[in-house]
Amino acid sequence: METKGKIAIIGSGLIGQSWAMIFASASYRVQLFDVVQENVKKALETIEAKLNDLSSKKLLRGNIPAAKQISLITGASSLSEVVEGAFYVQECVFERLDLKVKVFADLDAIVSPSTILASSTSCFPPSKFSSELKNRSNVLVAHPVNPPYFVPLIELVKSPYTSDEITDKARALMIDVGQKPVVLNKEVQGFAVNRIQYVILMECYRLIADGVISVEDIDAVMSEGLGMRYAFIGPWETAHLNANGMQDYFDKYADGILRVLDDMGPNRKFEGETAKKIADQLTKKIPLDKLRDRIKWRDENLIALSQVKRRNSSQ
Repeated sequence: METKGKIAIIGSGLIGQSWAMIFASASYRVQLFDVVQENVKKALETIEAKLNDLSSKKLLRGNIPAAKQISLITGASSLSEVVEGAFYVQECVFERLDLKVKVFADLDAIVSPSTILASSTSCFPPSKFSSELKNRSNVLVAHPVNPPYFVPLIELVKSPYTSDEITDKARALMIDVGQKPVVLNKEVQGFAVNRIQYVILMECYRLIADGVISVEDIDAVMSEGLGMRYAFIGPWETAHLNANGMQDYFDKYADGILRVLDDMGPNRKFEGETAKKIADQLTKKIPLDKLRDRIKWRDENLIALSQVKRRNSSQ
């Protein structure tokens, strides 16, 4: 069948598998490479099982049958083979900076000058592994949110060297495969998702440490309160709708917001009695041997939510 081009994926773990499924769903030919060849074989088998299962539940992404999507995903036995003819490379190796530096140096030596080189890293700014590359203007971060197949957000993070043309092409590709890209125009620790997530975790930790609220109830604040709104609209639109527009919100609540923020105090380490209490309560609620079942439950609910959001996307 006719495809839109070839995409190379370096690393065959869960994130690499998710990327392969996403790209194949939009008719791209995908090749997977891993330094451990047996991992590629296992990944292809897992992908086939997942796509068939999604198809049986009528949850498959894209407009082509599962069998066609499966046929678009193959393995490669070397780095040179996987990048040959690929216009886009998605790196998905372990979160170790030394490993990423090596992988991108190896890629830099063999790719064409027009190949887009993207990393799935969740924490390393792209300049940390691209500053010495001859093709550094082609390198950026494309950080997915786990699980990527069901959560569409992709953070595209530019380094000081990344060209606007490469960023625009990466953004267009993400839109084409059904993801929702956001662009960070400069490097910042933690990118956007983790910076916001970590602020939430820190204040939740402080409230528990100070005896204000329980672990169970603070989770309910998000899942039954803020999260209900944020699943469809962001914090600024939420504020805009909670008053007579955004300026009215600032006029009414800005001083009160600052008073609360000033009351929060310094950040705290996630250790000691409070950390143990949180871990113990969560383990009691979801024992470690039940985590896979809970992850499956989470993913099924994310699927249902994504279907609702898709139906409402035109509004």
